[in-house]
Amino acid sequence: MNLDDYIVTVKQIKEEILKSRFLVSQVANKELLHLYLKTGKTISEKVSSEKWGSKTIQRLSSDLQIELKGLRGFSYPNLKRMRQFYEEWRTFFEYESGFFKMNSNSIGSLPISQLENHLKSFGSLTISQLESAFTNVCFTAHCEILMKEKKLEARIFYIMKAAQEFWSVETLKHHLDNKLYDKQAKFPNNFDKTISISDNKIRALSAFRDHYLLDFVRISDEEAEDEKVLESEIVGNIKKFLMSLGTDFTFVANQYRLVVDENEYFIDLLFFNRTLQALVAFELKTGKFKPEFLGKMNFYLSVLDEYVKKPHENPSIGIILCKEQQNKVVEFAFRDFNKAMGVATYTTSNKLPEQFINILPDEKALKKLME
Repeated sequence: MNLDDYIVTVKQIKEEILKSRFLVSQVANKELLHLYLKTGKTISEKVSSEKWGSKTIQRLSSDLQIELKGLRGFSYPNLKRMRQFYEEWRTFFEYESGFFKMNSNSIGSLPISQLENHLKSFGSLTISQLESAFTNVCFTAHCEILMKEKKLEARIFYIMKAAQEFWSVETLKHHLDNKLYDKQAKFPNNFDKTISISDNKIRALSAFRDHYLLDFVRISDEEAEDEKVLESEIVGNIKKFLMSLGTDFTFVANQYRLVVDENEYFIDLLFFNRTLQALVAFELKTGKFKPEFLGKMNFYLSVLDEYVKKPHENPSIGIILCKEQQNKVVEFAFRDFNKAMGVATYTTSNKLPEQFINILPDEKALKKLME
């Protein structure tokens, strides 16, 4: 027996098993969602036509448990969720031959063209893409989305993200609680103009957000204006900073050195993002955003693309991370730059939540008490 050939064979069979399991789970999830839609449809119609109330639905759950021993997923609360699931999505589906299929010409009352305008971050979203994502998200995740988000665009955003990035229910809950859709919708950037490939634009929009909570940064009010101190805190807690950035970021260096015509320049923080296949430069600013920051960043990105970027990689992206920014100022500042850039803000743990500001003494008062 050839050992190398045997190892390759084991690997191939393992990959086929995992692929088969994934396909089976996809099919099973799709069938379950169809079942829950049909059950929700039946209950909704009975409530409407025969005035079923809570007691009848509770009895239905109990009788189903008697008829099918060990049945799971059809508790009274879940039956109510199935009804809501159907009623929230019924205008978005056609019911044919016992199966639900998404409308071919519209999403509910919204024409596809209008929906695409609402969802620019997903490029040209098609019915088949949306239906595929919808049926790949589990019922529990759908219920979380329906319960916590009322806007259609936001619901579809979370469905697409959960399907594309294989979010667990806990991850989804985290992003729902932190209003990821609202934050990404507000992220000031020029990606639409500077990134030509639609898929790359989508990935770039998904990789960044408008605000980062750096709760691991411990600096005093005096140090808060010192960019070197902020950088040192971030580098000293680089794992936590990577977690706050999201997935697929790799730290390259701080004070990354660039040399142009014997002149030295230094990028505060340099990362590589595997999904974007691009270098990502961060410039740290402890004050308010200024338009001149973009000129410096545009220069850094040009040098990175010329001297550092590998042939197979995408053009570099720059993020200005500052304490404050005003959208209109950023919008005007972006107009004549051709490199992909965004502006985000940050807060540190030194900033008290609003509900505690008037309750606890500030730092100066505490120092006086200590003295």
